[in-house]
Amino acid sequence: MFHMFVLFCLCFCRLIGVFAAETNEIQSVSVMEGDSVTLNTDVTEIHEDDDILWKYGAEKSLIAKISIETRVFSTYDDVPDGRFRDRLKLDNQTGSLTITNTRTEHTGVYKVEIRGMKLTIKTFSVSVYAHLPVPVISNSSQCSSSSSSSNCSLVCSSVLNVSHVTLSWYKGISVLSSISVCDLSISLSLPLEVEYQDKNTYSCVLNNPISNQTTHLDINTLCHTCAGTTALMIYVCIY
Repeated sequence: MFHMFVLFCLCFCRLIGVFAAETNEIQSVSVMEGDSVTLNTDVTEIHEDDDILWKYGAEKSLIAKISIETRVFSTYDDVPDGRFRDRLKLDNQTGSLTITNTRTEHTGVYKVEIRGMKLTIKTFSVSVYAHLPVPVISNSSQCSSSSSSSNCSLVCSSVLNVSHVTLSWYKGISVLSSISVCDLSISLSLPLEVEYQDKNTYSCVLNNPISNQTTHLDINTLCHTCAGTTALMIYVCIY
């Protein structure tokens, strides 16, 4: 009778723990494509009666599992769509999950459930950013026999296959103009007019939340007066 009582208490206490869920706020994690990212459980040591389940996406696909009691340490690389194949690593001491050689398709929501004396749930919102291309500055001015403009028309452009980027013109450290996009495969362009031989420093910057690419404007190389016209020596940036 005593053994039955002990068994009942153990099962009952574990059941109460399962329903006493502790849910933390969503943690945002950013990583550059190709790098590794570790999602930490904040557990110092897994207990013998703990089960740890890692799930991914809206479908909550099971991608990793730890059960000390049954000695199960598994990663499920083939779901979803095989995107995690040979990329998942589990820490056998803490249950933390590492994603190696990340790609943009690994962006998404990850959830870990630690089931023991209580149910602890942690959620991670992971953003994987692709490497940015270098923006290109070109001269869009058109010369003709009647040309008399004292301004040099420029355009900074970038062909993108990445998301969540901003293209900006800078004069020194001040932003003159910018344009942002969230979609993929969009060509961005941003115009700028300066007067010939302007002595200010201009640059075009393409950036996302964790990186940037910068191209500096060489006015002497890109901006030439049209034949038969006279350029002013005072330079103003119009934006």
